[in-house]
Amino acid sequence: MAAKRKAESQVPAEESDELLIRPLGAGQEVGRSCHLLEFKGKKILLDCGIHPGLHGVASLPFLDMIDPEEIDLMLVSHFHLDHSGGLPFFLEKTKFRGRCFMTHATKAIYRWLLSDYVKVSNISTEEMLYSETDIENSMKKIETVNFHQEMDVSGVRFWCYNAGHVLGAAMFMIEIAGVKILYTGDYSRQEDRHLMAAEVPSVRPDIVIIESTYGTHIHENREEREHRFTSLVHDIVNRGGRCLIPVFALGRAQELLLILDEYWGQHPELQEIPIYYASQLAKKCMSVYQTYINAMNEKIRRQISISNPFVFKHIINLKNMEQFEDIGPSVVLASPGMMQSGLSRELFEAWCTDKRNGCIIAGYCVEGTLAKHILSEPSEITTMTGQKLPLKCSVDYISFSAHADYQQTSEFLRALKPPHVVLVHGEANEMARLKAALIREYEDDSEYKMEVHNPRNTSAVELHFRGEKMAKVVGELAAQPPAQGHKLSGILVKRNFNFHLMTPKDLHSYTDLAMSTVTQRLSMAYSGTVQLLTFYLSQLAGDVTQSSVGGNVVLQVFGSVTVTVQPRMVLVEWVSNPVTDMYADSVVTVILRAERDPMPQKNIPSVLSVDKAHFHECLLETLQEMFGSQCTDKLFQRDRLVVRMDDRQAVINLDTLDVECEDESLQQLLHGVVTKLHQAVTPIRPSTKP
Repeated sequence: MAAKRKAESQVPAEESDELLIRPLGAGQEVGRSCHLLEFKGKKILLDCGIHPGLHGVASLPFLDMIDPEEIDLMLVSHFHLDHSGGLPFFLEKTKFRGRCFMTHATKAIYRWLLSDYVKVSNISTEEMLYSETDIENSMKKIETVNFHQEMDVSGVRFWCYNAGHVLGAAMFMIEIAGVKILYTGDYSRQEDRHLMAAEVPSVRPDIVIIESTYGTHIHENREEREHRFTSLVHDIVNRGGRCLIPVFALGRAQELLLILDEYWGQHPELQEIPIYYASQLAKKCMSVYQTYINAMNEKIRRQISISNPFVFKHIINLKNMEQFEDIGPSVVLASPGMMQSGLSRELFEAWCTDKRNGCIIAGYCVEGTLAKHILSEPSEITTMTGQKLPLKCSVDYISFSAHADYQQTSEFLRALKPPHVVLVHGEANEMARLKAALIREYEDDSEYKMEVHNPRNTSAVELHFRGEKMAKVVGELAAQPPAQGHKLSGILVKRNFNFHLMTPKDLHSYTDLAMSTVTQRLSMAYSGTVQLLTFYLSQLAGDVTQSSVGGNVVLQVFGSVTVTVQPRMVLVEWVSNPVTDMYADSVVTVILRAERDPMPQKNIPSVLSVDKAHFHECLLETLQEMFGSQCTDKLFQRDRLVVRMDDRQAVINLDTLDVECEDESLQQLLHGVVTKLHQAVTPIRPSTKP
């Protein structure tokens, strides 16, 4: 087992078949969504939010677990703070140099939403994660993507689908080396008054990273939910009370405004009671909503041709509290939705002691926030200044949160049938219940098996995907395929996890590479004669060709190394490659040996001619010792010797020392024997010539 682990650890990172999904936030919690994908040497970050119940650095994901410089790509699903609130910090305060993408509507609203967050945050300057300037600078680093638009970043392909959660919310499909991962972010499969339902991808993913906010809960019917909401508001203002509806500045607020504006229009008796939308962002972001009408459902698109549904008749935009006359009954939608600070917190503290007043929590609440606390019906609350106040106003909860419930989650996964499901963005207990329910639902299905994972923060889900290693033959190699039984030779190029085999000439057509040659030149001191150098090189390489260029003798060795003999030096040249480099090393060694030769005047020894009869006799004896006495004919015909071995036959030409044989291995063996024997029996004697 240890050996196996060692072997796996030696596999280069880019070739690894292990895929890691590590939540850095929203792992068995809601808030600070951030998930790291690692596969084939690529690192992708999905969202970078903050925790609504925490402040400062503590509200960020566990970014100390990663090196921002190593992140290749960041994808942001939507503009809510728990998914994008940490983005300016990550883009401006770390060494992240990758690329960041979100949809057009998300980027447009992100700018104003985070600016508002900086302004209304009731924390010290030292605890602030970033400034207005940081938000502005981060905008320059964010790129936009359209729904269904395919992108490729360093071999990582991705595209996005409509998620139905808020305007611009996206589900990202990411493909790395053929493995597809779908990240839903926050999504809703139920169409509401202005948004269409989330799309079901037509491409089947291998992994789905899916939110589990509501666990196994089933949402109330939309018509019943709206009726209960308007009835509660009606009751509160009828008894002379003030109705506070804490909302996020954007998202569910627009849904509730559409409902209330329509209800007030149907009830003239209520039209004297003001509805305030207390948000400085209202005017700026309403223009964004009006711009991206085409991203909404068909009902809104039809209505816009008659009148703009986001130009409300019975709702007053409250820019600041100086405009607000707190006299008599009223309805106020104020941010933030979880009342951890800001105007919604101030109004709640001012109104909570009067039993005529009421507060309607209309969205999901995270642990640690005031909105979550008052749902437990405490007798008193603690103000931001530490004062204790009795809680006498009514508190009701109606979920307008556009998150998927169990029925939507189950149907969504049944349509996609992914082998692996990773649950994120849910409280630990809700997530555990959802996991158990999904396992039960598919345990009797013999055709489909689903693995469900619910990792904690910083704990990685480890999955393995071993892809086929195939190379596509392209260019000249593909145009002229080799004959059957012959090997295919070319350059193997890996690009974006795909392998291609091609000739060097085709590199410029299919890659960013180009073929080049490197000519090596080496000057060496040499004071001997040409004859001596030729002799030594012949001993190394056999045949050495000689020519004359510009008055200098040029020797060609191994057919690839050129040796130019000049006065008191030689110039060695060759086109560099692994084989010719080896030849050149040998030639250089021989030249150094010839230069050190102690022979007088460095003259070449005379080579006596070989006694053919003696060579023939030696060759016969050698072959008979190797293959037996019957392997050859003892008669030589026209200087040719026939060698037989089993059912194989070879003919040796004793003039040229060539070997003719259909069996390649026997041919190579005999050629080696003949060549070495010929060198061994060649007598040499020194020359007496000067």
